Amino acid sequence: MHSALRFLLQGAAYAAMALLLGYFATLPPYQYGNARLASVKVSLSHAADRVKPCVQLTQEEIAEFAANMRRTEICERERLPLVFELDIDGETIISLRAEPSGLWNDGPASIYERFEVAPGEHAIAARLRDTARTVGWDYASEETVELQPGRYFTITFKPETGGFNFR
Repeated sequence: MHSALRFLLQGAAYAAMALLLGYFATLPPYQYGNARLASVKVSLSHAADRVKPCVQLTQEEIAEFAANMRRTEICERERLPLVFELDIDGETIISLRAEPSGLWNDGPASIYERFEVAPGEHAIAARLRDTARTVGWDYASEETVELQPGRYFTITFKPETGGFNFR
């Protein structure tokens, strides 16, 4: 009799856990964004130029290194920060400076921003500077897009494909 009561209580505990898990799996409902607005996401990770340019070594300097340590150039690790701007309909929405990651500031800088915009046609311009220049942009792209309510519009960056990708 004692083991029957134990199995009954164990079954009741499992049923209570299943009901609690079922409740939290369906309620409260989670809404990802406003269904009446369009969401714009900017997501990029890019390594900017180095703070100091690489130094090319002469044949004599290369010969001074041990055979397993020879290289043709010496490069500092530290990288420059990224400077990024995003305009929508001529108004600057994002203007930021992203510092490089890593212990020695030698990794890529990452940017992730998300915001909501009224649906409809918008002129979107994205600009990025990844060199030591102080004026102008290394990458710039502008496009007129139709933003749909309740939908995401994503801006990514890949230098090997020419820069910004709007989709």
